[in-house]
Amino acid sequence: MIKPINGTWFEFQHPHLAEGKYWNPVCRSFSAEQWKEKVREIASLGMKYIVLGCASIVYEEYAESYFDSGIYPQPEDFGCDDPMGAMLMAADECGNDVFISVGIYGVWTRPHINMTNPEVTKRAFQAMTAFCEKYSHHKSFYGWYYPDETCVAPYFDEQFIDYVNRYSAFAKTLVKGKKTLIAPYGTCLLKADDKYVTQLTGLDVDFIAYQDEVGVRKATPDQTGIYYEALRKAHDRADRAKLWADVELFDFEGDVYKSALIPAKIERIKKQLESVSPYVDEVLAYQYIGMMNKPGTTAYCGHPDSEMLYGHYEELIKS
Repeated sequence: MIKPINGTWFEFQHPHLAEGKYWNPVCRSFSAEQWKEKVREIASLGMKYIVLGCASIVYEEYAESYFDSGIYPQPEDFGCDDPMGAMLMAADECGNDVFISVGIYGVWTRPHINMTNPEVTKRAFQAMTAFCEKYSHHKSFYGWYYPDETCVAPYFDEQFIDYVNRYSAFAKTLVKGKKTLIAPYGTCLLKADDKYVTQLTGLDVDFIAYQDEVGVRKATPDQTGIYYEALRKAHDRADRAKLWADVELFDFEGDVYKSALIPAKIERIKKQLESVSPYVDEVLAYQYIGMMNKPGTTAYCGHPDSEMLYGHYEELIKS
């Protein structure tokens, strides 16, 4: 039986400009009401969780923040002066649970430096504190997402474990009871053996949504079931973090990592869901923004095939 997608990543902007070709420019002009509309669309498909990918983005030449963090300036060309507040307000109304990104507070292409650099950590903790002062009253604020991704090849880097545990320890000083999420890649490379189980027991995080890596063409739906079956056994032994999947809804218009993201065919996505469903507790997806649009939406952004994927996925979960 297929588990439905119960959550999605959410972006005000996609860091990789070539990949975000079909939605980044449009999203910069969105009003508060249009950001709320995107949340309502996500809820209309029965998705509960929203994972904010970036609370800010840092490039070599400039940086911008999507709330008044006191770290980086908010973009002057945005049509909405508080997209964070608009997103949370709509999530409150729709009953969504939102994971807020703790980044990105160093150049986004340098995740290892961001994990280990004390100046980046200082900025992130300052921004997390500012977020809580402004938005922690929202009932949709469910937890934190650590966006500096790591490759599990074949084990977690010890510095990544330290990064997660330091951020989790700090998060607990801000607002009690908030959950934590990571989404590592390297799912096709990791060894779910005794050493991996030991690492899982020492990782202070509530949910691990492993990327299925089908969209980036590192795995096929025929292979991923093997990976998640092994992960199921490892997570059961560790008995700590819940096992989630991050199913990739996209394909590339051209070369991987060098071209725009476009919606994948529903036939492939159905196979992806069939492969992971027997083993995971929840299925999240990357991502609704840009890959799906509800027909008739007043907040259209993304590839022209995005309405078609919305309709096909809606039919799939109703069947």
